[in-house]
Amino acid sequence: MNLTDLNWSAVKSLSKDTPVVFPVAALEQHGRHMPLFTDSMLLGEIIRRVSERMNDRALFAPLLWLGNSDHHLDFAGTLSAAPRVYLDLLSGFLENFIQHGFRRLVILNGHGGNDVPGKQAVFEIRQKHRQRNDLLLLFATYWHLGGKPDEVDANIQQQQMGHACEWETSMVLRIAPHLVGDLKQAQAVPFGNAFSPATRGWITRERTEPGHIGDPTQATAQKGETLFQVFTHDAVAFLERVIAWDGKSWEG
Repeated sequence: MNLTDLNWSAVKSLSKDTPVVFPVAALEQHGRHMPLFTDSMLLGEIIRRVSERMNDRALFAPLLWLGNSDHHLDFAGTLSAAPRVYLDLLSGFLENFIQHGFRRLVILNGHGGNDVPGKQAVFEIRQKHRQRNDLLLLFATYWHLGGKPDEVDANIQQQQMGHACEWETSMVLRIAPHLVGDLKQAQAVPFGNAFSPATRGWITRERTEPGHIGDPTQATAQKGETLFQVFTHDAVAFLERVIAWDGKSWEG
């Protein structure tokens, strides 16, 4: 079900155990060969596929295209909500639907920069409602839900999400190939983290001059379809776990 298609009384009449999904992504630079709207396009396609398979057993809010993208602001065209502003925005979404009586709230993410404020929002709202034992508040990024695309298709080289990389470029080639630029001009940019396992504060231009991370030259539309299928399957399986939760247990 799409929230945008319902009137308020229809929402009120839903079971309050219906999972409410808030898709969140970004509008930011994706190198010289990819559109600014990449993250939102890709998550939007995954949500479309997931919604079709859920058969009205989950409620999907419209995708939030504005994300926390401050680390990309050296690249023209990027729009960003600063981390604390973004945290408050997501917290507000959760509070809205807690007020409406819903108990299973899921932020489904499609942009790496949303990870820290998104998790913090879920953490803070849970503390605020610590007297409740029936709330399930979750933040999940679609490529971290367990699927291993390289095991499904041995031609896929990457084992993790990059930025305007083999994975993302393949998915855009699958749904909007006219928006992908000349890949012959792109070169592989290694992932790299010399201070691992520590987490280093960084901005994108420190890691990459063209704006991408990974190897987009390996991208194909066929790989893109595989990636969409894997990530859709993962998201559906995740929401099935949310639906199956007994309303009180730690495990789900």
